[in-house]
Amino acid sequence: MTLIRIVRTVTAALLLLGSFAARAQVQASLVAADKSVQPGHPLTVALRLDEQPPWHTYWINAGTGYPSKLQWDLPRGWTAGDIQWPTPVMIKNDQGDVTGNGYTGVVYLPVTLTPPANVKAGGAVTVKALAKWLMCADVCIPGQANLTLSLPITSQPPEPDTAVRAELAKMPMPAVAPADWKIAANRSGNQVLLRVSGDAVMKSPHFFSEDAFIQYDAAQNVAAGSDSLGLTLAVSDDADASTPNVRGVLAYTDSTGAYHGVVVNAPFSVAGAAAAGVQAPGSASSSPSSAGTRVATSEGGTTGLGLTLLFAIIGGLILNLMPCVFPILGIKIVGFVNQSGNERHKVTMHGLAFTLGVLLSFWALAGLLATLRAGGEQLGWGFQLQSPVFVFALTVVMLVFALSLSGVFEFGLSAMGVGSSLPMGQGYGASLFAGVLATVVATPCSAPFLAPALGAALVLPTLQSFLVFTAIGLGLSVPYLLLSIFPQAVKALPRPGRWMETFKQVMAFPLYATVAYLIWVLAGQVSENGLLMALLGLTTISMAVWLYGRYNRPGTGILGARLGLIGALALLLIGLNLGWPRAAASTDIVWEPWSAERVAQLRAAGRPIYADFTARWCATCQANKKVVFASDAVKHYFRDHKVATLKADWTNADPLITAELAKWHRSAVPFDLVYLPANAEPKALPELLTPGIVLKAFDAS
Repeated sequence: MTLIRIVRTVTAALLLLGSFAARAQVQASLVAADKSVQPGHPLTVALRLDEQPPWHTYWINAGTGYPSKLQWDLPRGWTAGDIQWPTPVMIKNDQGDVTGNGYTGVVYLPVTLTPPANVKAGGAVTVKALAKWLMCADVCIPGQANLTLSLPITSQPPEPDTAVRAELAKMPMPAVAPADWKIAANRSGNQVLLRVSGDAVMKSPHFFSEDAFIQYDAAQNVAAGSDSLGLTLAVSDDADASTPNVRGVLAYTDSTGAYHGVVVNAPFSVAGAAAAGVQAPGSASSSPSSAGTRVATSEGGTTGLGLTLLFAIIGGLILNLMPCVFPILGIKIVGFVNQSGNERHKVTMHGLAFTLGVLLSFWALAGLLATLRAGGEQLGWGFQLQSPVFVFALTVVMLVFALSLSGVFEFGLSAMGVGSSLPMGQGYGASLFAGVLATVVATPCSAPFLAPALGAALVLPTLQSFLVFTAIGLGLSVPYLLLSIFPQAVKALPRPGRWMETFKQVMAFPLYATVAYLIWVLAGQVSENGLLMALLGLTTISMAVWLYGRYNRPGTGILGARLGLIGALALLLIGLNLGWPRAAASTDIVWEPWSAERVAQLRAAGRPIYADFTARWCATCQANKKVVFASDAVKHYFRDHKVATLKADWTNADPLITAELAKWHRSAVPFDLVYLPANAEPKALPELLTPGIVLKAFDAS
């Protein structure tokens, strides 16, 4: 991920820029190339991703981000192959910079599934998969979905699904190079010359490196001869020097405008040939050499790092304006002067020692993160956001800090008192220790403002991460250093007052914006009921924070403070238990979208059906879900009897659902129908449901 993109992602999360207000639109489903399964014969199943502009997903070598994944849950004896990746395109931002390799629009990712030869014909099979992807526009949001696909099993060769096969045929799947093509690669230093000769028209060629050996965002210089093509490629800074070949896909457009991809797996030939212009084996005599060819490199890394460091310094400076930090500025400088008398250089040395103490504190944090990463911890802002548990926990932290800044409770109330009484001693070592301790006591009220730079530092290389933390420390300590050099400027500092409290409360709103953003992310990772429980949990946690603040103010009696603390802890635990995302059980009900056509198909197949007409704004609907569909008895019955579950979501106006409700003389939800194979007409259930009512409806003849 480029540093500019890191900065954009973190800034969007904390400042609610317009980019993160966009609705992520990537719809996932499973489709099959055949309408049935034949025992022992391979079947092509594809993950279909419908990506609404400007959203996109990624190829196997994403460049930035990560590729889409499928985790299969197959019946016993079935096997699944790897994803067959279509030829990607270059993903570019608004400035025209390449930010990755991936796909836009509708993309199919085929996989070959093979059933066992002894599977019995006459029944049906359901394959399940957990699909995960990263969808990006101006910001990136991990997405996932539990997908299912049911097909009948027949002893005869299956009937092709012509519509699906037509869509798969449109995918530019990489092909083996034609027999008359010759592909060779030469490497010299940090350049590779890829040579292709053959009878073909290749417009706008671009090489996509499968193993990231080639730098994905570097310009590729193209030189064409009468019957050959040469691409000068830049080797990635992180490439393995022992790599013996160049692997990937050469994409191009032919004379008709069709997009193609050719598989490349070319071992390196004579070392130094690319730089010296030595003719590659099998190349035409007119093939170009790379002598005089300049490989363009991206300047985004330097610009992005500079912007990140600027944000880090500003964040450190802002910390000094917090109520628990600002009042100790003058006190510390006066202490330095009192220790040194009129010897100005000694005052400056105390300021330098204090600054070093602050920097040592931040370096210790950077070192801890580096150690964790070296131990295999997968740290990173965007990648951690693929975990609903992490998103919810981060939401809780941000909400608590925001409520603290709003004055609901004081987190760090004693920091000012501790900071103003730091032990000074008489030596520079005491001033260094004072810098360490000042950083520690300021942490409770400063932590929210470290989030942007911290989020970026978590995904940066170790050296750059240390630079970011150094910048934060410098931002925090620069005022102390400047005032120690010019101690008379202490008189120019504004007096602590109500303006500090106003500033603190204003700074709470970026955190509330972050909470809103994280809830939006969570909405794409959990079920509707899971999102509702998360919101109720956050509300309960907010009440816990309020209760703590209400009974822990100055002047509150010991008994009241203790009762307030106990009550707050109890509410906190209740809120965490309510909202904590839980992994879906294997027996959880998987819903399909309702349609009259789907009902007819399932009835023709002899499947029992449960149709749920519901809406998010319907409180009774949510209560029914909690009571009925969380019941183990209902879930096991639906699984064992292969009950098809259809959801007619009326949250937004839908004329088809409205018409179906009118057909049954209904104008409101909840409304539930049970279709049994033996009955011509479905049975309507009452508005308020219990597991017993639902199970009795299926047992009725």
